[in-house]
Amino acid sequence: MTATLIRTNPNARVTRPTRQDEAVTRTRAQIAQRLTRSSGSLSTAALTRMEQDMPWVMELPAQDRSFIGLIVQAGIKSFIDWYRHDEAASPISAEVFGVAPQEMAGEVTLQQTVAMVRLSITVVDENLDDALGEDAESVRSALNRYAREIAFATAEVYARAAEQRGAWDARLEALVVDSLLRGEGDETISSRASALGWEATGNVLVMMGGLGERSALEQVRRIARDRGVGCLSAVQGDRLVVVLGGVDELGKSAAAVAVAFAPGAVVIGPMVSSLTEAKISADAAHSGLRVAIGWPDAPRPVQADDLLPERALAGDADARRALLEQVFAPLAAAGGAVLETVESYLSQGSSIEATGRALFVHANTVRYRLKRATELTGLSPSHPRDSYTLRLALTLGRLDPPEL
Repeated sequence: MTATLIRTNPNARVTRPTRQDEAVTRTRAQIAQRLTRSSGSLSTAALTRMEQDMPWVMELPAQDRSFIGLIVQAGIKSFIDWYRHDEAASPISAEVFGVAPQEMAGEVTLQQTVAMVRLSITVVDENLDDALGEDAESVRSALNRYAREIAFATAEVYARAAEQRGAWDARLEALVVDSLLRGEGDETISSRASALGWEATGNVLVMMGGLGERSALEQVRRIARDRGVGCLSAVQGDRLVVVLGGVDELGKSAAAVAVAFAPGAVVIGPMVSSLTEAKISADAAHSGLRVAIGWPDAPRPVQADDLLPERALAGDADARRALLEQVFAPLAAAGGAVLETVESYLSQGSSIEATGRALFVHANTVRYRLKRATELTGLSPSHPRDSYTLRLALTLGRLDPPEL
């Protein structure tokens, strides 16, 4: 295109379109006007073709079918405006789909939407000759460019819907986890968890640790998915909280998930029978995480029950009760000989011979009683960590004897 320069003053230059420019603009506007008059019949033809070639369209709810009709009309109108105002300078916007609600992205897949767009473009192309006659070819090349641009706009709509849906899911998941930690484990929580894809049945546990990178959430979900267990996760400050469902008794799934946490302690709460009881596991995990620093050589991950001594020393009433009920009470109920032997053994520096001399019994008798203590409590007096737990449990039992 050429333009004529009109000098209005010595210091300014203004361009005005020549007659050739005006002819092109007038022709484009005239063609666009003729397309506008045909837009109704083009939309009808496209919708009719969809109903014939795409049976799934007729299976959609009536409201969604009406939105599809609006999208087709808006798409044709957008093309006409795009063509009228010079397609090279008018990028296609995803707002073409603004007449449809975002929820429709969940009913109609991206593949189906692309198929509808392609079919609509084909129908318009087939009807251009009848609508425009000899001007059809000039519009047809523009239509092909429009088809490419509208494909990108379609992808943008679905990407935006996926992003919003992901953000909503993340907020709902954080809400569910927070509710579980606060003990609101009723049926409402279960239904909200189901909306997030929670289908796990059986044992549930909560694990806590430090948050490394934000990508840890996705890593946790990926590991849980590979292990076939249910998963809910959330970030609370600098702490990562993970709820696992359908886990095995050995806790192998929890050990696999631990790699997603930041360096440092990762504590696993005890297993409970359902999601509504998750607070029990969460409380133990939280209590253990607070005091894990007290056991520098603790494994990673570590069971909250293995931190009972540190938790009891920090004032955890549940931990004190667990030591009394699980350690002191069984030893006391077994008879004074077993309890006395364990106390003497710990006092004699874990020496069987010294214990036998102190109690005036044979060394084999000491061994038998210590074995019996291990059977009753699951703790071996000869193991350094277990002996520490036993000593603390015996002290608590002397200070606050449980009712046997």
